[in-house]
Amino acid sequence: MSVIAHKKPTVQAAVDLSRWPGLAPPSPAPTRTVLARVFLRRVAAQTGIRVDLPDGRRFGPDEGPVLTVHVPERFFARLGVSGKIGFGESYMAREWDSIDLVEVLEALARHADSLVPRPLQHVRRWYEARQPTSEENDRPGAARNIARHYDLSNELFATFLDDSMTYSSALFSDEHTTLDRAQAHKIERLLDATRVEPGTRVLEIGTGWGELALGAARRGAVVTSVTLSEQQATLARERVAAADLDGMVDIRVQDYRDVVGTFDAILSVEMIEAVGERWWPTYFQTLDRCLAPGGRIGLQAITMAHERLLATRSSWTWIHKYIFPGGLIPSEQAIRDTVAAHTQLSIADRLSFREDYATTLDCWQKRFNDAADEVHRLGFDKTFRRMWSFYLAYSEAGFRSGYLDVVQLVLSRNG
Repeated sequence: MSVIAHKKPTVQAAVDLSRWPGLAPPSPAPTRTVLARVFLRRVAAQTGIRVDLPDGRRFGPDEGPVLTVHVPERFFARLGVSGKIGFGESYMAREWDSIDLVEVLEALARHADSLVPRPLQHVRRWYEARQPTSEENDRPGAARNIARHYDLSNELFATFLDDSMTYSSALFSDEHTTLDRAQAHKIERLLDATRVEPGTRVLEIGTGWGELALGAARRGAVVTSVTLSEQQATLARERVAAADLDGMVDIRVQDYRDVVGTFDAILSVEMIEAVGERWWPTYFQTLDRCLAPGGRIGLQAITMAHERLLATRSSWTWIHKYIFPGGLIPSEQAIRDTVAAHTQLSIADRLSFREDYATTLDCWQKRFNDAADEVHRLGFDKTFRRMWSFYLAYSEAGFRSGYLDVVQLVLSRNG
C-alpha cells in the first residue's frame, strides 16, 4: 500500500484531451481547494475512510479503506470546483486511486445524507450543476440519450455481460448460483408474475438485447418489443432469427409514447430510469392505455429513498455527464404517487433484491477487468476503461450501502 501511496504517475500523458476535454488540468481555485481539503478531512473522519497523500501525510482512521491521492493540487481543485463530478473526473485522470474502491465509495454512500452539514444543505442548489436542457427526455432527446450509452458497441457490452446479454439485476437463489442462472431466474419470475403463457400478447418497453422477449416467445407468447437503440435492435433481431422465433417477436425502434394496441402483459425492466420525472405520468399512462382488461404489468426498477429523490432530482452528476445522460432514478413513493394520480393501475406485488444487484455488479466488474485487452482491441482507451470501472464500482457501492434498491413490481388495473 505504501508503494501505491507514493507512486506519482504522469497524469495528462495518459489522457487524450481531444476526447476527454473535461479532464484538462483544472484552473487554480485557491479558496475552494483549501475548503476541499478541509471538507475531505471531515469526510474521512465521518465515514471511516483513510486518505493518503504523496508526502506521507494521511488523515482518517488507520484501518479504514484507503483513498490514495497522487496529484493533490489537481484532486483538491477539481473537488472544490466541481464537487462530485470533479471527484469522478479526478479518478478518470488518475489523480487518485484506491485498492479498496468499492469500499471507499460504499462508505461515502452510507453517509451521503450527512456529508454536507445540514445548515449548508440548502445552498446545494446554487453549488451543484443543473441538468442541461439538451438532456430532456422528449422524443428527440430520449433518442440521443439512449444512443450515447446503449449504442457504444454491442461487443463492448458482451465483454462483461453473461451469454444472455442481460443488462439488469440478476436474482440469485444462493451464493452458488451463477450469473447466467440468476439472470434466467429473474426473467422467469417476471414472466410468471405477469402470467405469460401460450397466446399471451406481450409488449416489452426497453428491448435490451432481446433475452426477455425471447423468454416470452419460448413460452408461446407473441411479443412486440420497442427500443430506441439501433445497435440493440440489430442484435436482438439477429438473436430472434437464430432462435427461429421471427414469427413470434417483433423488434421495433420506436418511442414508447408511440405504441398502439392492447396487450395482455407489459414488461419493462430498468427502463423507467431513462424516462425522466416530467414524463413519468406519460409513461404510466401509456402502460395503462396499452393494458388489456385483466392484464398485468411487470416493472423492474432501480429506486432510491424519496427524500433523496427530492434533494437530488435536479442535479447533474458524474453519472449523467459520462454514463447515463437524462437519467433519473425514481423512488417507490414517486412511482406509487404517479400511478395513483394518472392511471387506474395499482401495485399488486413487490419484491426487493438490492443485494442481488450488488452481486451482479461485482460479477460485471470482474468480467470487465478480465476483458481489458479485448476492450482495448475494440477501440476503447485506458481512460474509458477507468471510467467504466468507476461506474460499475460506484453502482455496486450504491446497492451495498442501501442508498439504492431494485424492485420488481406487478401492476394491474383497479377492479
